[in-house]
Amino acid sequence: MLVRTGETAGIESPARLAELLDGHDYLAGDGLATAAFLAVRMGRPLFLEGEAGVGKTELAKSLAAVFGAPLIRLQCYEGLDAAQALYDWDFARQLLHLKAAEAAGAADVAALEGEIYDRRFLIARPLLRALETQPCVLLVDEIDRADDEFEAFLLEVLSDFTISIPELGTIRAASPPLVVLTSNRTREVHDALKRRCLYHWLEHPGFEREVAILLRRLPGCTERLAAGVARAAARLREAGLVKPPGIAETLDWTEALLTLGAAELDPGLAAATLGAVLKYREDQEAVRVRGLLAAGGDGRHA
Repeated sequence: MLVRTGETAGIESPARLAELLDGHDYLAGDGLATAAFLAVRMGRPLFLEGEAGVGKTELAKSLAAVFGAPLIRLQCYEGLDAAQALYDWDFARQLLHLKAAEAAGAADVAALEGEIYDRRFLIARPLLRALETQPCVLLVDEIDRADDEFEAFLLEVLSDFTISIPELGTIRAASPPLVVLTSNRTREVHDALKRRCLYHWLEHPGFEREVAILLRRLPGCTERLAAGVARAAARLREAGLVKPPGIAETLDWTEALLTLGAAELDPGLAAATLGAVLKYREDQEAVRVRGLLAAGGDGRHA
């Protein structure tokens, strides 16, 4: 884990880690900073669950920046298997090597077989790259989209950070990566994997934190505009929409408003830029029919 290689020197508390994350424009609350700090110090994967767009993936990127370590990302999807996550053989290069050896008159078949399964012909996928890269941050993104079989395989890898390649032998991480797993909870992840990890549920940010995020990420944003967007986003999240907006969407919305020269949020601009924050037609129709954006952006008429 990163703590064993010296990269965490000077990070003696969750508050200090929060300060360092703040320096990379990630505003972590006390609970999240504590969970991340413990994951680093205890050498345990950190399992982050919550609605899409609340900052799970961004935390992994920010941790990599804090520790000056590369981020290796495994994006999960239905049908993902071990070969796609671990390694594959470069068959094209192997074939070229055989043809070159044949043209050179090589006759030792056994030696040739050994050569084509050399490490140089192995294509490392994210999990193998993470085991061979020290230090690094391994992001297993949206594990809930993967199949049960892959989840069981991942649990095995995370148990000892070791993989076996029949042609090469066992590869073990000299220093295990800092692992961050994320889930949007489209399905329940099995208890066995959760028990292996430290767990934290990320909520949508409160009003003050969201305003701070908007002001930090978008320097041209006025406090009045940030407050209006944060209040409007809070109303949308309480409206029972198909896809309520996350932080990523409120940032997009604010950026769109800034592009139009807005200094505050008014109902007309809110309606005109709705496509920046709501990506389902049903949600947009519901907002218009129910007049959810009719209140003034400063909240005085809410």
